[in-house]
Amino acid sequence: MRSPFNRHALWQLGADASIIAAAWTLAWLLRFDQGRPVYYERYLDWQIILLVVGIQLTVFALAGFYNRWWRYVSTRDMWAALRGVCLASLATFLIFTLFEFHPARVPKGVWFIDLLLCLAFVAGSRLLARTLIERPLPGQVVARGKEAIIVGAGDAAHLVIKEMLRNPRLGYTPIGIVDDDPRKRNLRLHGIRVLGTTADLPMVIRDRRPDEVLIAMPSASGEMRGRFVEAARAAGVPVKTLPGLTELVSGGSGLATQLRPVEVEDVLGREPVEVDLDAIAGYVAGEVVMVTGAGGSIGSELCRQLSLLGPSRLVLVDNSEPALFEIDRQLARERGFGDGVAVVADVKDGFRMRQVFESHRPGVIFHAAAYKHVAMMEMNPLEAVRNNTLGTRTVADAAVEFGAKRFVLVSTDKAANPQTIMGQSKALCEWIVETWGHRPDVSTRFVAVRFGNVLGSSGSVIPIFRRQIARGGPVTVTHPEMTRFFMTIPEAVQLVVQAGAIAERGQVYVLDMGDPVRIMDLAENMIRLSGKEPGSEIAIEVIGSAPGEKLHEVLVGDGEVVSSSLHPKIQRIERPPVEAAWLDEELAVLERFVGEGNVVELVGALSRIFADPRKVATAVVPGSGQ
Repeated sequence: MRSPFNRHALWQLGADASIIAAAWTLAWLLRFDQGRPVYYERYLDWQIILLVVGIQLTVFALAGFYNRWWRYVSTRDMWAALRGVCLASLATFLIFTLFEFHPARVPKGVWFIDLLLCLAFVAGSRLLARTLIERPLPGQVVARGKEAIIVGAGDAAHLVIKEMLRNPRLGYTPIGIVDDDPRKRNLRLHGIRVLGTTADLPMVIRDRRPDEVLIAMPSASGEMRGRFVEAARAAGVPVKTLPGLTELVSGGSGLATQLRPVEVEDVLGREPVEVDLDAIAGYVAGEVVMVTGAGGSIGSELCRQLSLLGPSRLVLVDNSEPALFEIDRQLARERGFGDGVAVVADVKDGFRMRQVFESHRPGVIFHAAAYKHVAMMEMNPLEAVRNNTLGTRTVADAAVEFGAKRFVLVSTDKAANPQTIMGQSKALCEWIVETWGHRPDVSTRFVAVRFGNVLGSSGSVIPIFRRQIARGGPVTVTHPEMTRFFMTIPEAVQLVVQAGAIAERGQVYVLDMGDPVRIMDLAENMIRLSGKEPGSEIAIEVIGSAPGEKLHEVLVGDGEVVSSSLHPKIQRIERPPVEAAWLDEELAVLERFVGEGNVVELVGALSRIFADPRKVATAVVPGSGQ
C-alpha cells in the first residue's frame, strides 16, 4: 500500500498543524469580535484545539497532501487542497455534532469562517513556499547564468520558462519574450513580459542585450527560424532552439534541457510532416518486423520508430557488427524495447537469408540495406550490383517463399533517369519490386519508396561540411550551381513507414522533398551558423564534380507520371511494369558477370539495359493496383 507521507512530510505536518490551530482560533475571534460568551470558552482550550488538529491532519494525510512537494505545487494540487480542506471541515463538524463535546453547539458562522481561513492558509502556504524557492534572490540574476530572450509564448515556451525559473542549475534567466501574435504584447508568462512580436526581435535584442536568444517554437518553419537566427547573428548574440516536433517527441522529458545550437537542418525551410499513426500501427502492431541494414542511418531510425508501434518482434539484420551492436543496445537499454533480435547476416548470402526467414518468419520487411555513395560505387560496380540489386532479389525471393505480408524497399532519387552504377543498381531494385508486386499468384504486397538526400546521414554532405568547418576550412563544393533535395532522417523514415501502410501492389512511391537546395547556399549557411563568415574567415573551394555526379537530381524520371496518394507528402509514380521474364534473364546475366568478376562486361550490360526503353509487360495484371 502506498504511504500517505513522503520524506518532506514532517515539516509539512508541523506547518499544517499550526495552520489548523490558527484558523480555528481566528474563526472564533472573528465570529465574536465584540466578546465571546463564557460557555464557548471551552472550544479554545488546548485539548479541543489538539482534537481539531488531529482530525483535520488525519483527513489531510488520507487526501494525499503529504505525497506532494510544495515546491512543485500546481493548479491540480490547489483543487486537491480545496477538496481536502472541505472534507476535513466536514469530518470535524460531524464528530463534534455526533458526540456533542459541549452543550453549546459550535455556531454555524464559526464552521464557515474556519473553512475559509483554513483553505486560504493551506493554499497560501504552498504558494508562498514555491514562490520563495523559485524567487531570484538579490544579485541572483548574474549567479543564475545567461540572460535569455525567449522566442514564442505558447505551450513550449511556458514549459521552458517554468523549468528555467524552477531549476537554477540550467543557468538561464529569461528576461523577455517575443511572439508572432501581436495580441500577446505586454502579457506576462510566469512573470516574464512579452516585449513585442517576432518582427520586433532585432529591436528587443538591441534594447535588452541578452546573452542568448532561445527559440521555443517547435512547429516553426525553417524560414521563420532562419529569420530569428539572422536577427540574432546581426547583433552577435548566440541562438539556441528547441528541436522540431518529430525530434522533440523522442527526446527527454525536460524541454529546457533539449535546447541546442541552431543547425542547418533547422533553417532549410521544411514544414513538419504529419503521419497517420493509427494506420501505421495497424499493419505493424503484433507483427514480426524485419529491417535489413538496421545499423545504417535510415535502418537504425526505422528500428527506433518501429519499436514504438508495438511489433511482436523486431529482427535487426546487418552485416556490420559494430553498427548492429549500437542500435540493438540503444533499443534495449535506452528505449526499454526488449523484443529486438540482432542478426549478423549478409543480404547477398541467399542461404543465410533463408535461415533468418525460416527462424523468425517476418510478416513485414523493410529493406534498407544498400551501398549508397555514388563515387564509391563507380569504382566498385561489382559490389554495387552484388549488394544492391542481387541482395534485394535475394531478400524479396525469401519474402515470397516464406509468405511475408509486406515488403517495403527503401529506394533513392538516383534511380530516376539513372546515369551512375549506383543509380542503375537501385533502379533494378525497383523493377524487382514491381514485377513481384504485379504477380497475381503472390500474396506479398511489394512497394518501393524513393527519396533524395537525408540530412546528417553517414557520409552525406552536412557531416563533411561540419568537419571541414571545425578544422577551419576550406569547405569543398563540387559545383557552384549544384542542387540537391534534402529531408531529415526521422521525417523520411516516417513517410517510408506511412507508405508501407498504403502499400498498393508493385507500386513505387516518391516522397515530397520540397524545393531543391543549392549546395553553395548550404555551405554558406553552415559557416554562418558556426559564427564565421564565408570567404573571409572560412574559404569555400570549388573542386569539380565527382564521377557520375549529376548537377541537379530529379525525383521523377522520363516517362514517369506522378499522381496523388492517400498521404499529401507521398506521391504515386505511374509507369508500366517491366516484363518479368525479360528482367529475370537480365538479372541472370548480371549475376554471371558478378560471379566472374568481369567488370567490363557488367558495366556494358548495365549500359545496354538502360540505353533502350525498358521492356514493359504486355498487360497489366488485373487488380494490381489494389
